[in-house]
Amino acid sequence: MQSLNLLTQQSAITLILLLSFLFIFLGIFYSNKYKGINNYLVANRSIGTFSLTTSLVASALGAWILFGPASAATWGGIGAVIGYALGTAFPLFILIYLGEKLRKKYSKRKTLIEIVRIRFGKKLFKLILFLSVFYMTIFLIAELTAISILIKYISGTDLWITALIVIASSLSYTLHGGLRASIFTDNIQFIIIGLLLLIGFSYLIQFNSNEFNFEYIKLYKPNLLDAGYLPNFTAGLTFFIAVAATNLFHQGNWQRVYAARDNKVLKKSLVISFLIIIPIVFLMGFSGLVAVSSDSEVISDLAFFSLLLKEQTLFLSIIIIILGISLTISSIDTLINAISSLIIVDGNNLLNIKRDYFKLSKYIIMFLSIISFYIASQGLSILYLFLLADLFCCAAVLTIFVSFYNNSINEKSAYISIITGLFVGLLFFPSPDFSKSILIGILFPVEFFPPFMAQSLLFLSFILSTLIPMTTWKIK
Repeated sequence: MQSLNLLTQQSAITLILLLSFLFIFLGIFYSNKYKGINNYLVANRSIGTFSLTTSLVASALGAWILFGPASAATWGGIGAVIGYALGTAFPLFILIYLGEKLRKKYSKRKTLIEIVRIRFGKKLFKLILFLSVFYMTIFLIAELTAISILIKYISGTDLWITALIVIASSLSYTLHGGLRASIFTDNIQFIIIGLLLLIGFSYLIQFNSNEFNFEYIKLYKPNLLDAGYLPNFTAGLTFFIAVAATNLFHQGNWQRVYAARDNKVLKKSLVISFLIIIPIVFLMGFSGLVAVSSDSEVISDLAFFSLLLKEQTLFLSIIIIILGISLTISSIDTLINAISSLIIVDGNNLLNIKRDYFKLSKYIIMFLSIISFYIASQGLSILYLFLLADLFCCAAVLTIFVSFYNNSINEKSAYISIITGLFVGLLFFPSPDFSKSILIGILFPVEFFPPFMAQSLLFLSFILSTLIPMTTWKIK
């Protein structure tokens, strides 16, 4: 990947270190006032509207928003933009009702997986626990990859250096202070993110509005603006299903559901977060269309930055680094704390041995962080990593959440449905270049299938992995 070298490596590293130390200091200093496992896992169920809202937004808006929506827009058009925005925010709307129901029915619980164990049993519980930890680890890898690629793009800094600083700083205060530290730093990060996004969008409007030309897109890539164009529709539906399923399963969101002071605070915070997230993700996705209008050959992953850094100014480079680091750390601390909570609360039910699961969770998190750091240093496709994680959630989302309202779904049928959905989804899930899948292109030649199937692998993977499980719910 070509580097713009707008900052020296030394300057970029210094800036990253300063930001990291700031969040470390704030997280540790604040959380020192609060002790106990309930504070660590659910902030003693005492979080008010402002803190809960800012934490929900900051946790949801990771570094992925700088890459994913704009990248998706360059090939999925306006449909992908709308699907991404709605998929990110829609789960918060669902949580207004589902969160209140589960808080009332399982008032003393701390994780979604814990509720699954009570509702079904240990066999399904182990499967969902594995899927949850797996997809959140992939998310961790993707966030580290995203910020590392961004810093390399601006300054030429090696991927591993950025990944190491970010993961080390996130671990240092999150493992110390738990959810309380995560939420407090999220409050600060929300303010930083909000201000910097306003600056970024103001710049884009001021310097790119004259260059944005719908006619250019209509002439060279008209399909991107055609709401009736089938690939745009399937792209939108794909991203909606994938992102929504993942956010519904995200333990970080469920920790915050249980951390709310009461249901009134929860409802208000979710509604406000919903209204904040939709326009932000939509505008980030729309920037991909603006980038295409300026350069039809723009690199999809760098679409947003191709606009913002067009003038290659030092000021904007610093703004982007601060924004990227704030977005990344706010998401990573959520992921670290979420995985820790699963191990602490559910570890005993999994391993059934006498251990200090609080200490064990820290060892496991550090192990997963080392793996994440190594893979993130390889510079894999960011969007592809997120999509792979999304698939695991799609296979389980309907079965688990419908079961809270439908008692006829038993453990056996739920287990079979999730395995079936995951198996079918993986058969169609595309290779990194999106040209083939296990079923289409590897097991059987592409020519054996209708063109639509070969061209819609991602859509088929997500839609089938989500809907196929419904056919097994009647199994006894």
